[in-house]
Amino acid sequence: MQPSAQAQIYRDLRQRPTWMLLAAANAPVVLSLLQTHLPEGAPSLPASLLVERIARDLEGLRADGFDLPQGAGDYLADWLAAGWLERSLSPDGEEVYELSAAAVRAIRFAQGLAEQRSVATESRLGLVISELVKLSEETEGDPQARIEHLLRERGRIDSKIEAVRTGHFAPLTADRALERLREILALSAELAADFRRVREDFRTLNQTLREQIVESEGSRAEVLEAVFADLDLIADSEAGTTFRAFWRLLTDPRGSAELEAALAAVLGRDFAARLERPERRALYGLTGTLLERGGEVHEVLYQLARGLKQFVQSREYREQRRISRLVKAAQRQALALKGRVQLRSAIGRDLALTGSGIRSVSQLRLHDPSLDATDGHIDAADGPDIPLSSIALLVSQSEIDFRTLQYHIADLLDRHEQVTVADLLARFPAEQGLGSVVGYLAIGVREGVVSEGTERVAWRGQDGVERAARIPRVFFIRANAHDRDGRKHETQ
Repeated sequence: MQPSAQAQIYRDLRQRPTWMLLAAANAPVVLSLLQTHLPEGAPSLPASLLVERIARDLEGLRADGFDLPQGAGDYLADWLAAGWLERSLSPDGEEVYELSAAAVRAIRFAQGLAEQRSVATESRLGLVISELVKLSEETEGDPQARIEHLLRERGRIDSKIEAVRTGHFAPLTADRALERLREILALSAELAADFRRVREDFRTLNQTLREQIVESEGSRAEVLEAVFADLDLIADSEAGTTFRAFWRLLTDPRGSAELEAALAAVLGRDFAARLERPERRALYGLTGTLLERGGEVHEVLYQLARGLKQFVQSREYREQRRISRLVKAAQRQALALKGRVQLRSAIGRDLALTGSGIRSVSQLRLHDPSLDATDGHIDAADGPDIPLSSIALLVSQSEIDFRTLQYHIADLLDRHEQVTVADLLARFPAEQGLGSVVGYLAIGVREGVVSEGTERVAWRGQDGVERAARIPRVFFIRANAHDRDGRKHETQ
């Protein structure tokens, strides 16, 4: 191939997601985060969980000196747009993310550079020789040549059987067995990643078919016929035929039983104990992983077929076709006016620019009900006002110990120039409850000074409950008490 043609191929590849990921300015960070949180073979992660984990790791990376100005949600949106992530909806309607085939290839390439393993291994060479011999045998068209080859093969098998019977054979050494087992693991990992590429091929083919249906000018019957033909086209495509052949081999009962038996036997050997834990786990789950990945491809095929059928039966394609015609008509008119209307020339009409902000569901913030919680604190209310008119009625209806109350007033006035009902209740608890309060007020109306305003008094009733009220402010004055006592002596 000429250098110019090869350079063109590499230039096209440079625009692909795999190369763009490896060439990104923050590629080490992106590769490490994707490999940590979405490892190959692991199930997809919900958007909320993935954002939370990446946000936590971004803080640590920033502390280590990495320049990462964006948030976790913004980075996820960028990686999705770059083709390094795939997004879908889970059965409960939440967005889930998984690695794209391009990201898997980039991570594998970076891992291969870091592992520093030997490239030319005996197991790889043996695999090449075995496959070449098998290919030459199966493509041989001469019956006599094929018979001679099978006879030679039978001779080699007979000699091996005789060697085993006589005890002249040696099992594979542990080092060589471990080398082959790790090559098998590498190949199986590549097989699982191939399913991702198959799914992407199917999705790309589905998009192409939808575009063809929209562009078609035929009737509904013709479109339906094209849809079912296109479903066969999906199955008969390169990805479809390859996948069907692989799936038949994987789900063949005899082959599956042989694979399970071989895995159990290999894992029971002594050399298998030298495998690392992730390698043993990968071997134990090899069949399940391949079946799971194949099942995902089958699910994609089913969804594509159902989606295409609904696309046509709901007549949605007609609306898409109408929009496509309008867009093309506008483009043709724009091209016709291109030579007459310059970019900056006035057209006599002002156009208001419109736009809308589009955000991923994963960027939404959950409502915190605690932010709208009302204050549950309850302030103690002031006591009700008791007017003097009510005092007189209460006095007439009750028996109050005025002698004791007079004694309390005189005792407190011996130490203070003036006191109020609140001062008296603070010094002498109300033995009669509300009756004591009413009695003090009745005495104050006759012998004290009633001023403007009110005061708050509190007492404990005979039932033990604290009560409070606001009453007129009444002052008992020492001088008035002495004058009153002097008048009593003169009268006597």
